[in-house]
Amino acid sequence: MTKKNFAEKRKHPRMPVISNLIEPVNLHYKTEDGKETSLVAILADLSASGMRMISFLGAPLADRFSISLQLPGAGKMEVGAKLAWVKQRENVYTIGIEFVKMAEKDAKIISEMADDFNDCDTRILLKLPDVCVPECKCHKICNKIQKDESLFENK
Repeated sequence: MTKKNFAEKRKHPRMPVISNLIEPVNLHYKTEDGKETSLVAILADLSASGMRMISFLGAPLADRFSISLQLPGAGKMEVGAKLAWVKQRENVYTIGIEFVKMAEKDAKIISEMADDFNDCDTRILLKLPDVCVPECKCHKICNKIQKDESLFENK
């Protein structure tokens, strides 16, 4: 068996769904006949350039759509997106979404959260004594056992 080399295509750091992010995401789109419809899916991971979702209701029936995304501590984000890929296993659909239109401030918020999440993972792997840091942008959605709530009290 040969080992394949796959180049990383992602432009931004990605973070898995954790804690309070497990909520439905609504994709709004028009079908080929012009009918407005939506699909509810569960967010699996997120970056400033896209996300992966899980749906039990099917995949979007359009290539482009809008998404309403609500992140704890960041507020509501309206995003223009396109379908990147779909994988189906029985009645479960894994959906790759690429963001094509997002406010710069929203992209910055998501990138900072993902950076802090990944920095924390690095500190955990290195077995550093102070894993949790007070300036962490990912704190509101963090569920790591190393989380130190005392750093964030009264903030």
